[in-house]
Order: sequence, then structure tokens, then C-alpha cells
Amino acid sequence: MSLVASTDFSGVLASGGSGLAGQAVPRWPRTVFPAGAMTCLAVSAAAHLLACHSRRFNRLFWQLDYAGIAVMIVASFFPPVYYAFLGDAGPQLLYLSLITALGLLVVGLMLSPARSSPRLRHLRAGLFVCMALSGAVPALHALALHWGHRECHLALALELVMGLVYAAGAGFYVSRVPERWRPGKFDCVGHSHQIFHALVLVGALTHYAATAILINWREAMAAAGGAPALTL
Repeated sequence: MSLVASTDFSGVLASGGSGLAGQAVPRWPRTVFPAGAMTCLAVSAAAHLLACHSRRFNRLFWQLDYAGIAVMIVASFFPPVYYAFLGDAGPQLLYLSLITALGLLVVGLMLSPARSSPRLRHLRAGLFVCMALSGAVPALHALALHWGHRECHLALALELVMGLVYAAGAGFYVSRVPERWRPGKFDCVGHSHQIFHALVLVGALTHYAATAILINWREAMAAAGGAPALTL
């Protein structure tokens, strides 16, 4: 949390430096992630509130809940990919297009009634993990391009922490620990789904901190005259 608190989220480039001086690093990619995260969590809250209404509502809202997770994963890719490849539209467009296409495919699968069954929780978790793991390719590419920049290493370290936190959440979701060990003892507090949601929030905050580091890094480069042209 100290990383989030100590990071300037609203910095604008100081004048001076190259022809980019005075130009703010675009902020819309940073907005995409919280928008996707809030969409996911809002749909999830609605599902937990309204799924008990009827069998029809139960099926519909859990389908939307699963689709919302895919939306959040796709939205998570936009800030790091955009800022890591700022000024290099080729890989930027390639990686964002691929994850968006994969996300649309998974959303389509999640909206299928046949795939919203509780019996397929392992399949759903596997799809979400595969989506997240696909981020290793642009991450390694960006690291190779910017190996000498400490900020990239720090941001990647935070992204790895985020991945571990999300993986732990998926593990609780699939295994149904601890309630499977003590049935009835965790019906109100402490069951796996609550732990899963808490870890999702921790992972989202970690990802946001990594995004802030990348934004500040790009702003510092631009202010020093070392940033690439802003092409998007």
C-alpha cells in the first residue's frame, strides 16, 4: 500500500526537454483497468444479491459473473502493455488485439448455459488462469526491451505478486477450502468464496501500483527528452 500512497497518480510533464515537453502521458489506459475491475465486481455483487431470485435469474447472473471476470482480465492488460510499448504501435496493437479477442471468446463461452454449471468450476478457473498467463509473453518482451530500466523490473515484480495473489484466489475458489474441511463452520464468515474476493481486491491494488510506476517512468523519460513519440 505504501507504493500506492507514494506514487503521484496525477503528474503532468514539466516544460523543457524534447519536443514532447508539456505533453501528458495518456491516462486512458489506466482508466480502462479500474473500469473493467468495477464492472466485474459490480456484476459479481449483483449476482450474489439476485441469484436467489429464481432459477432463471440464478443462471443468468452467474453467467454474467463469470463473463465479468474475463472482462477484468482483459482490462488488466491495457495499462502495462500500453505503457511498456509506448511509441511502438506494432507490439502494442498486437498484444492488446490478441488479449481482447481471447477475452471475447471466453466471454462467449461463459455466457453459454452449459458452461455455467458448478461442475465446470475447474474448467472456468483453468480458462481464466490461461488468460492471465498469456501476459507472460508481452511481459518478457517488454523486459527485454527495457532491461536497463529499474522501473520495469519493479513493475514486473509487482505483476508477479499480483499473479500469485490471483492464483491463490483461484486455488481457494476451486478447492473450497476451508469449508470442505469443516462443513457448516464457515457458512457466514471465512469461506473460500470470501477469501477469493478479498484476494481479487489485493491483486487489483497491486496491479494499480504497478501501473502507477510505469506511468511515472514514462513521464520522467518524456520530461528528460528520452520518450518515444506518442502515437496512440
